[in-house]
Amino acid sequence: MTHVKICGVTTAEDALLAAALGASAVGFVFWPHSPRYIEPIAARAIVTRLPPFITPVGVFVNQPIPTVLAIARFARLGAVQLHGDETAVEYESLPTRVIKAIALGDAKDEDTAVNVPSSAMVLLDAHDPVRRGGTGRAVDWSVASAVARRRPVILSGGLHAGNVVAAVAAVNPYGIDVSSGIESRPGRKDPAKLRALFAALRES
Repeated sequence: MTHVKICGVTTAEDALLAAALGASAVGFVFWPHSPRYIEPIAARAIVTRLPPFITPVGVFVNQPIPTVLAIARFARLGAVQLHGDETAVEYESLPTRVIKAIALGDAKDEDTAVNVPSSAMVLLDAHDPVRRGGTGRAVDWSVASAVARRRPVILSGGLHAGNVVAAVAAVNPYGIDVSSGIESRPGRKDPAKLRALFAALRES
């Protein structure tokens, strides 16, 4: 099954259910302007309860790199996801695994995504300079597929149980990142939607 990251987690209950259903990673949003924001101390408490082999990922937006690294150490993150306008110079030599989000507007953004340093994993998401993810809007799968043919990618943007199989078939991503499509409200996951998502993936 495709690697799955469940993002925007704010409770241990949601994190543990995601892990039990088959998630490879859970994401914590440390950008204070997000409705899914979580305090580092709360994230750390959840991370300590995660099963082995589940990667905790921290999401940041245009935050100082020293702050990113400090939170990563404190919360015991396995990777950081940079969702802002960070440049390659800022992240390509960081002492942690990096996921770089690229806002995929149209075909002209294909080269931008492909040219992210190979030390970082690329995440493709819908373009929204204000909300920076969690919009519920899908990217253009044909453009995402073109990027995926040139390098491994994580596909995000508007994924849910009803479209995830088609998205994976169209793009063939290394992994997927799901947030708003499995929520009851921002920051809280809907158990039925979570189960439906993984059921769809298993049955495909």
